[in-house]
Amino acid sequence: MRVLLTGHQGYLGTVMAPVLVAAGHQVTGLDNGLFATRVLGELISPDVPGLAIDLRDVTADALRGFDAVVHLAALSNDPVGSLSPRVTHDINHHASTRLALLAKEVGVRRFAYASTCSVYGAQPTDRLVDEDAPLKPVTPYAESKVRVEEDLVGLADDDFTPFFLRNATAFGFSPRLRADIVLNNLVGRAVLTGRVTVLSDGTPWRPLVHAEDIARAVVAGLAAPEAAVRSRAFNIGTEENNRTVAEIAEAAAAAVPGSVLEITGETGNDPRSYRVDFSRARTALDFHARWSIQAGAAELAEHYRRRQLTQAAFDGDFTRLAVLHRRREEGSLDELLRVVHPS
Repeated sequence: MRVLLTGHQGYLGTVMAPVLVAAGHQVTGLDNGLFATRVLGELISPDVPGLAIDLRDVTADALRGFDAVVHLAALSNDPVGSLSPRVTHDINHHASTRLALLAKEVGVRRFAYASTCSVYGAQPTDRLVDEDAPLKPVTPYAESKVRVEEDLVGLADDDFTPFFLRNATAFGFSPRLRADIVLNNLVGRAVLTGRVTVLSDGTPWRPLVHAEDIARAVVAGLAAPEAAVRSRAFNIGTEENNRTVAEIAEAAAAAVPGSVLEITGETGNDPRSYRVDFSRARTALDFHARWSIQAGAAELAEHYRRRQLTQAAFDGDFTRLAVLHRRREEGSLDELLRVVHPS
């Protein structure tokens, strides 16, 4: 297929683009370049051809000729989303729905939307949460994902097939690293400081999934019959990676011999806790996640050392909220989180 990949210069997009190309797709990216210069070491593979466009400014002409849109671009986590809830909804909700409307208008047939397991919020942990569970978003980021899913269902018809990948919390190495997601952060702290510190009590459950497995799930969704995916949500991950925060921290410490694990409990119990059922993707998409948390932790530790990760880069270049604050202070990002180009 001719695929437009939004957010191709981000953490997931940098991993996903070569996976899509290897599957035989012709890929063009679309990105505002906000994090494009934040690279640890060298890129694994050259960037695909790209359009330098803010998601809010996409036109119908930019979407003509594509068979599918894979939509990753977003303000990408809960702290960033809470920085400006209104801008979060403008980008993550309104601009995403508008992108789908324009795609449908010009004849794009498939729309793969990167949603999140965060839409489940706080759930009973005595059973696995499947795609039919009630959605209980507790942050602007998760709420925006729910709103887009609802809008896309309303757009679906025989000629337009949206589907939703409710990804577990991502982990794994990408040259455009994110240090603000749990396993990546804990392994980085272990490598840089010799300590893995958890401020909560460590009891909440989290589902995790490797960035490469998310990319493979997209490939599976694009290959599936339209009727099998149209307007459907798919949890992406594996039950093996449903783990408590304490267990995730233990895996991070184990990947860095000699590091010390401490669970302080000073912030108490995080109400967001859920274990997820991933069987629908196995049945409908024949998708099976390959990466365990332990293997991902080892991969991260190896790349951090080999690419000479520093504390300054870890806390600054690869933490999304820190990048946004710094760029706003230096004037290269305005109050609406639009990139300001030198005149």
